[in-house]
Order: sequence, then C-alpha cells, then structure tokens
Amino acid sequence: LGIGVERGRVTGVRTDQGDIACEIVVNCGGMFAAEIGRMAGVRIPIVPMSHQYVVTDACHDHPVLPTLRDPDLLVYYRQEVRGLVMGGYERTCAPWTASETSYDAVPADFNGRLLPEDWPRLEEISANSRIRVPAMADVGIRKLINGPEAFTPDNEFCLGETEVGGFFVAAGFCAHGIAGAGGIGRVMADWIVDGEPGMDVHHMDVRRFGRQYRSPSYTVKRSVENYETYYDIRYPGHERAAGRPLRVSPAYSWHAAHGAVFGEKAGWERVNHYSAAPGGADERPRGWAGRLWSPAVGAEHRATRTAAGLFDESSFAKIEVTGPDAAALLEWVCDNRVAREVGAVTYTQALNRRGGIECDFTVTRRGEQEFLIVTGTASGSRDLAWLRRQAALTGSTARIADVTGQYACFALWGPKARDILSGLTPDPPDLPFMSARELTVGDVPALALRVTFVGEHGWELYCSSEYGLALWETLWRAGEPYGLVAGGYRAIDSLRLEKGYRVWGADIGPETTPYEAGLGFCVKPGKDFLGRDALDPHPARRLRCLTLSDPRAVALGNEPVRVDGQVVARVTSGGYGYTVERSIAYAYLPVGPGAELEVEVEGEWVPGVVVREPLHDPAGSRAR
Repeated sequence: LGIGVERGRVTGVRTDQGDIACEIVVNCGGMFAAEIGRMAGVRIPIVPMSHQYVVTDACHDHPVLPTLRDPDLLVYYRQEVRGLVMGGYERTCAPWTASETSYDAVPADFNGRLLPEDWPRLEEISANSRIRVPAMADVGIRKLINGPEAFTPDNEFCLGETEVGGFFVAAGFCAHGIAGAGGIGRVMADWIVDGEPGMDVHHMDVRRFGRQYRSPSYTVKRSVENYETYYDIRYPGHERAAGRPLRVSPAYSWHAAHGAVFGEKAGWERVNHYSAAPGGADERPRGWAGRLWSPAVGAEHRATRTAAGLFDESSFAKIEVTGPDAAALLEWVCDNRVAREVGAVTYTQALNRRGGIECDFTVTRRGEQEFLIVTGTASGSRDLAWLRRQAALTGSTARIADVTGQYACFALWGPKARDILSGLTPDPPDLPFMSARELTVGDVPALALRVTFVGEHGWELYCSSEYGLALWETLWRAGEPYGLVAGGYRAIDSLRLEKGYRVWGADIGPETTPYEAGLGFCVKPGKDFLGRDALDPHPARRLRCLTLSDPRAVALGNEPVRVDGQVVARVTSGGYGYTVERSIAYAYLPVGPGAELEVEVEGEWVPGVVVREPLHDPAGSRAR
C-alpha cells in the first residue's frame, strides 16, 4: 500500500497486513512495478502492452518441435502438446492502461486474469503465420490468449538501485523474464550485498533513463515504437524516431538550416554529419558499415586535420560538485589526482571495488570548492547516480547537481583554431594543454577548456545556454575565411579512433581496468581511492589497436578476433581513419604490437595486425 522513504532512503513498506520496517526493498512488481515505484517517488518507465497469441487444435504427431521465429513476418511458434502456440509483434500495438496523458493504472485485482480477445488486431499476425507454416490456414483455434506484458522504452530490463537509497527494481523484462530469471537473481543479489552487480549490465541499469521518462507521453511513444519494431533486425547506427525532437542545442535551428543529418542520444538531437559532400564514393565501406556512410564524414574529418572543425557538443552531460567536501569526495572517487590548482583540467576514471571503470570523464577545478565534471551524453544520469551513491556511503555533504541544460558547448579544433579564436577575444588564448580559463568570445562570456577528443589543437567553449546561438554564429563567421567546417559526431568518431581515445560503454566499462585499457597514466597509486587495491598494473590482456588489410572491410563492434586460429576477443569499436587511410579496430588481446590476427567482418575473416597507437601524431604535439 505504500513505501516509506526518509532523507532519500527507503525505510519500509506498508501493507494491508501491517507495516514492515526494512533497509532494502526490491520492486519485482512486473507490470505493477511503475506504480510501486511511484509510491517511493521513483519513475520506472514500464508500459504494460496487450500481447496476444493463439493455441491451435492438434495438427501434428511430432514428439518434439523446435521453437520457431520469423522476424520478417513478425511471428513465433512453439509446440503445445500436439498443437502449436502462435503469436507475434504486430505493427499496430495496444498499450494497456497507460496513455500519453496518464500513467499506467493496472486494476489492483488484476491477478491471474486476461484481457478481452482482440481478433481484428491479430489479423496481420494470423495472415503472416500462414505464409511460414501453411497448416495454420486450416487448423482449428482452441483459444486466443490476450495478456498484458511489461515493456520498457528500449527493450532492456530495469535492474538495480534507484535514486532512493535501498530501493531496488527488477522488472520490465519485455517477455524474457523466465528466460532471464537465474541471471537476474544472481546480479540482483550481488548488487544488494556488494553494492555492485558483479558484471557489466549498464545497458539494463534503471539509472540509464533520464528525466524525460518522467513524462508518460514520452515513455509511451518510445515503448510503442519499441514493441512495434521488436522483431526488426536493426542495422548498425539505426536511429529511433519516436518522441523527436525533444532536447536540442541552442544552435539546433542553424544546424537544420545548413543540412544537418541528426542522430539522437539520451533524447538529444545531435548532428551526425551535414549534407553529403561530393566525391569520396571509393571510400564507402562494404556491407553494413556502408549503409549509413556519407562522404561528408571524410570531408569533415580532413578539414579538421588541415584547417579547423566546429562541433556542437552541447549534449555532453555536465555535473557540478561543490561545497567544502567536494575535493575530498572526488579524490576518493577518481583514480587520478583532481584536487589540483584552480583552472586545472584532469582526465580521470571512477572505479568500482573490482577496479572496473564505472565512469570516464574530465574534472575541471573552477574554484576551491567548485568542480565541473563533463561526461558522455548517455552517461550523465548514471554518473550522477554513481557520484551521489559514493557521497552517501562516505557521508560527504558535497552538492552534486546536473547542470547539463544550463550550458552550451562548442568544440573548435584544428591547426587554424588559434587563428580563429585570437581574433574574437581580447584575452590571449594561450592556455596550457588541460587547463581552463574564463574569457569572452565576441560578445559572449565563456569558459574555455584546452582539451581535445580528436587529437588537434583547440578548445571546448562553454557558455550559458542563452548565449549559445550567438557563440556558434560568432565562431562560424570568424572561421569561414580560414576554411572552417561544421562537423558531426561521425567525424569525431573517426578522428578519435586514429588517436586511440576510448569511449565508455564500448572500449571501456565496469569489466575493464585502467591498466587493461591503456589508461594507466591516469592512475595515481600513491593516493587512496575506490578500487585501488584491486588493480593489477601488469594485466594479461590489454586494449590494442588493430588495422585490417582491406580498408573497405570495417568492423563496427563485437566482431570476433582470432589469433592462431583461436577466437580470443571481440572488437570493442572500429571504423575508418581518413587521415591514415586504414580500417581501424580495437580489442582486448593477450598479444602485443606486430602480432598477426584475423577479424570476422560479416562472415569473412579479414587479416590484420596489432599496431602501436596512436596511429596519428604519436608524440601528441598537434594537440599541445
């Protein structure tokens, strides 16, 4: 009947049999999970969907039939004694009890009950079923089952601790609850007892959902799209369409007017690239990697290396940590030393007890008691929760606030970046590498960070959002005479691959340590920090850079890698480097530079070799 919460922690549950005091509550409520979550003030984005299947009369004499799925026809079958169960995922689905204007309201007595039969909605699936299994055209139907099933907006489970301390959730299984039960039990037990799940399940962590999922409208739109495309085979780089646009940069209108092709991440509209540039067709990768390829990516990449590129990074998540305890908290959480002089920018990781990388971000010290963390677009809500949890565990009183929407961020990188910025500010832009300074750019007050994610000289320029459009247009006008191009995230990715910069969630994560990832330079073992004692500076495997013999064979992630005929790893990320003109991939390997190997790209084993990194500007002189 209720969940007790005091000072951000669960205190017990209220039931019709009395109250129960407890420190841990696990919400395993299935389709009721969202309603139970609301009792504790927590939003769990789950939508009950009406899901139907039929049970046929006897139609075969086989003692054992395999489970059968046909994604193209949206149908599945399994044996039911001498009959069949047939169901599927129709293109016109039916959310149950939830709507765009109201949260779900499952009747309290809805246990062991079914929904009314909806034969018209089954027509599409029924017609498709007869194509794959012709006997379905003549077999009798014993019954139609219409039961609600809890689905999430991204087809992944909702697991882990919520923003209310001690209040966990294990729900939203998208019709896979029984299949996942054993693993879910193990992960949840570890999470509750140890404070960590014991393996990388960040894609199932309930903290991945941003504040926009408090909206019933947004949640239903995304969940409906997910259900109706449940059986689709999504090609690499596939973009969701529901609920867009929602979060936009101050320069969004400029991007749209100049031919931007947008992608979406964490609700943000982000430029993938601009309208296709002429030429370059001979660089198109084969197969899946070429499906969303554009020659514009190569043009933006090369212009950044030879002149300058301007990138809108306003979607990057920004977290302020302030107060008398801020420095001590961050020194405990981060493996690098971050409580340095005011104006210092530090690249660091935050580790779990096993030494795995929970967060990967930069920390800028803006004052004695003021720090700014910049992290990935999709990592913001999770990193925020991780920091708040560590603060609670250590008793820190530091204030930890999400300030993402308060600041626009534009990156100006390239050999001409200094020339462009010098003409816009009375303050000489002579910041040392990895430092920050307040300055004005044209009419706009800004914070300049001398950092790079492409390996070229330049800055990330932050300003209050109301100045964002003015700052972008000021930089653009000043840069045009120097050959400045506006670029997107596809170019950033190819540029960073050449420099070996890691991406959390692909190259690094909770199962990889800084030493394995080639980030040992961030580790300061002389200070005390979370996860220090679990680190081995001499791991058996390391993240290595590979180049493939065929430049048009491009790995995108998860492709198997074999050495001496044995599969030893998988690709973490890959792509094409337009400066070095090679197909690049990364993988955790037990072998070093010079080792020959093979990567399976779409069924073909492509020879490759481990190379020293970075491939571009090994000395790092261009960035400095």
